[in-house]
Amino acid sequence: MKASSRLRLVKVLLLFAILFGIAEARLAWVQLGIGGKKQAHAVLQRQAALQHADELVLDNGRGHFLDRNGVMLTGKTVRALAAFPAQGMPRGTEKELGELSDILGADRDRLAEWLDELRTADVWRAEGGKQAYSLSEEQAARIRSLDLSGIAVLPYRNRYPDDAAFDPLQAIGYVSQDPSHLRETYGKRLADLRINETDPIGGAGLEHSLDRLLRGTGPTKAMQLTDGARRPLKGLGIHVASPDNAHYPLQVKTTIDAGMQRAVTEVLDKHGIRRGAVVVLDAGNADVLAMVSLPAFDPGRIGAAGTDERNHALLAVAPGSIFKTVTLAAALEAGITDVTERFYCDGTYGRYGLKCWHEGGHGLLTLEEAFAESCNVVFAALAERLDPALLQSTADKLGIGRQVGWSAERFVDGQPLRLLPEEQAGAVFADLEAAKDGGVRTGSGIGQRDVRVTPLQAANLAVTLLHGGKVLAPRIVSEIRYADGGRMARLHPQTASSAYGKIGPDTAAFVRKAMESVVAKGTAASALKTSVWPLAGKSGTAELAGRDAGSNHHWFIGYGPAKGKARFAVSVLLEKEPAGLRNRAGAVFGDIMEALRLLEEGRNRKDQPATAVPSAGAEAGKR
Repeated sequence: MKASSRLRLVKVLLLFAILFGIAEARLAWVQLGIGGKKQAHAVLQRQAALQHADELVLDNGRGHFLDRNGVMLTGKTVRALAAFPAQGMPRGTEKELGELSDILGADRDRLAEWLDELRTADVWRAEGGKQAYSLSEEQAARIRSLDLSGIAVLPYRNRYPDDAAFDPLQAIGYVSQDPSHLRETYGKRLADLRINETDPIGGAGLEHSLDRLLRGTGPTKAMQLTDGARRPLKGLGIHVASPDNAHYPLQVKTTIDAGMQRAVTEVLDKHGIRRGAVVVLDAGNADVLAMVSLPAFDPGRIGAAGTDERNHALLAVAPGSIFKTVTLAAALEAGITDVTERFYCDGTYGRYGLKCWHEGGHGLLTLEEAFAESCNVVFAALAERLDPALLQSTADKLGIGRQVGWSAERFVDGQPLRLLPEEQAGAVFADLEAAKDGGVRTGSGIGQRDVRVTPLQAANLAVTLLHGGKVLAPRIVSEIRYADGGRMARLHPQTASSAYGKIGPDTAAFVRKAMESVVAKGTAASALKTSVWPLAGKSGTAELAGRDAGSNHHWFIGYGPAKGKARFAVSVLLEKEPAGLRNRAGAVFGDIMEALRLLEEGRNRKDQPATAVPSAGAEAGKR
């Protein structure tokens, strides 16, 4: 290169350096206020005008739940009317706004007030609703043709849809804004600015236990660019931005069967049940097929009057005579009775003020008949013979008095996981030393005093007996997949073995035989006499004390069909029924089993859709 060319290049580079220096000095002049407060404010205001945008979160990016057949349980995307603040600017003509209200079927004054008072972007909701109003394709097209300012039709994901086909499940749980919980759980992520204190967090159920996996990589947002006064910048429109990650959001496949969940709900509606729980387990592997808890809850309004976010299927309450199943197994295992022993019941036990429910007594009974007739006198005598430690250890062998739901000490992310963290352990005795008192043992032997059992444990007890004493761990999630279909984790069925071992298969077989007698000629014979499937089970009535005195819990646990291969194990709990009212749980159990049978038959017919709903309870209004 010639010397003259090199000189020209040096001059050009020097010129660029001088220009960049002037620009930097000018920027410092403005930012440090050297050029005057008015000038600095004006420049910063112009910068803010170019950068400001009103945002609307269309989808928070959280993972979703599906039932075992792929039916979405959370996360229904709808066409929604989205509106952004207009800051006094006209959105359109009076005629156009009137047409908008006609399209929505909305009151004109209510719509106008909503639009005028918007301070942050939002979606239109039907009166009294919490979820985004779902527009039809025709409504969406008509709204787009109006070309109103700051208004658009956008895809919006309702997490918990207001839809008859989407019953909120306490087992799924809910999300809410809880900054203190977020700080406690994700302090490091907050400090690193990876999440915000206003982000939703799982508050209960699977939303809570799987929260760390469900959070995703960020939200999908709609943005409207505005000037410094937050007025829409004309012609720039509304833009949608979403995370660019094919793996998220995750899809959690549960074991819940939406058709069975609906069938159970309809049966409870038919019987007018307003408080209690039903659990349906797959008799083969203890998968949770349905889990209904009443009162129902509203995930959008936790704590609202008449609702209950607690999952009653996981709350431990007095079991009454269904606990005689455990007492029978314990007596046989301990050898303090055998299947040939005969008993006599004259209606009173003679101690502790204990009486039989059957006035005048049952007379002479075999052990099987005593169970079928739920004789308090016989089972009080068996309990008093037992060492309390043996009764408690037998309960443990059967999965009673401890958590049995699916869990892992180390999941795929290296952390422990319990799918249903709200599951209570329950109890047999409050104090083993105190249980040496005969009155404590007799009361416990018939399922009263300090005995507490959850509906989940009760249904699983039936599964345990069907498996010869092997306790399985009820599973409610089978796998977790990435958005692109790849599998993140598979949750295999597992056992929930007791540290005390298990009951013998002969004991399990006799208890099953006794449960068949309950239905054939015992306390449930009248309620279940018309059952198409042969059924087996045990009824129970728990007398309540304290502030709930004068009311009883009605129980029934069982399985079916009782001949051949059992398909379902079911527990029914009707809470706080008026004292003196005949136990209704057996009739509810029978209708649930019939509904499940019809559902199975419908699905097995080639001409029936996979989501056919059984007729049981069809006359009841949908909840």
